[in-house]
Amino acid sequence: MLDDQSRAEAPERRGASAPVVARADETASREENTRALLENTRALREHGPQDEAKGGKAGADDQDSDGQDAEEKAERPGLIRRHPLWFALGAILLLLAGAAGYWYWLTFVHPYESTDDAFVDARQFAVAPKVSGYVTAVPVTDNQHVEAGAVLFQIDKRDYEVALRQARAQVQSAQAQIEGFEAQIRAQQGTIQEAKAQVEQAQAALQFAKQDAARYQDLAQRGAGSVQQSQQSTSNLQQQQANLDRAKAAVTVAQRQIGSLEAQKAGAEASLAEARAQEAQATLNLAYTTITTAQAGRVVRLTGAVGQFAQAGQALSMFVPDDIWVTANFKETQITDMRPGQPVDVEIDAYPDHKIAGRVASVQPGSGTAFSLLPAENATGNYVKVVQRIPVKVTVDNWPKDVSIGPGMSVVPTVRVR
Repeated sequence: MLDDQSRAEAPERRGASAPVVARADETASREENTRALLENTRALREHGPQDEAKGGKAGADDQDSDGQDAEEKAERPGLIRRHPLWFALGAILLLLAGAAGYWYWLTFVHPYESTDDAFVDARQFAVAPKVSGYVTAVPVTDNQHVEAGAVLFQIDKRDYEVALRQARAQVQSAQAQIEGFEAQIRAQQGTIQEAKAQVEQAQAALQFAKQDAARYQDLAQRGAGSVQQSQQSTSNLQQQQANLDRAKAAVTVAQRQIGSLEAQKAGAEASLAEARAQEAQATLNLAYTTITTAQAGRVVRLTGAVGQFAQAGQALSMFVPDDIWVTANFKETQITDMRPGQPVDVEIDAYPDHKIAGRVASVQPGSGTAFSLLPAENATGNYVKVVQRIPVKVTVDNWPKDVSIGPGMSVVPTVRVR
């Protein structure tokens, strides 16, 4: 059919005189050929293998059409060539974004170490009386803040006042005994002086008796005196000698009595010291009936009540001092550059609007498990390496006064280490 149309149109093309008309005819002819090719293609698709030859020809024409489209696309400029300014601006923005990200990492991420394994810590303790008795007053309430020296509990003090008066009476009794022994010692010293005087008197009488006996013996030898007088003077001499010995013995006994009195006085002084110790203990026990605070803090878990019988050492409440800090358990890989004195920003989970500034006080020389009740035994069984946690103490100079902060509250500390 294409050949018949071509032969029918050939005389017309040869008979055309003007070039413009010829070109118009060629365009029309091409359009007709294109439509014919499309119809043949559809026919080939419908009839399948019957028009295989015609389909091959149509496929060749389609390939020619695709080639033309590829040539047109190749001749068309790319997206980058069409919009070079936008691509340059985008590249600059990417570089600026990368530089900004690196600056942000270098400024706000790299110099800091943070952990959420951190808690407020304190040395809280139980408040317990040292003496037993009935509670007569509890002037505090739950969670109340108190200053140093404030009264927390009052124990019935009547029994301890009686014990104190008894101890003071024992002190006075011991003092009276000491004074009595001192008086006896003074009296015995007078007795000693009297005995010494008797010794001197006996010595004088003995001296006279010696002289008298010598004189009568001399007279008796010369025949001027009697034998009786000589014997009497000799007897008198012996008597005076015995009197002197008795006086000296009395002095010795009196002196030894002083030693006995001084020993008794020493015993009385020991009794006085014991009585004074009992008095001091009674005074302390009386003071222990008033339970006061040694430092400022808060009263928590109050269990003591008026009328309750409190045993010595029985916990009546817990006390949390104002001296609190943060214990942050950093990974051991985070403390490479961590040193005491570095600044710390602390965020409290309960009060996120409060920003707290602190500093690193100390780093524990060992992991938390090393000081636990049951430390790990890595030498037994299979070993799996686990990054250890190192407790770091963070102190805060000024805690917020408008909120309640105590042990166990979760915080997030951020330490500037670089």
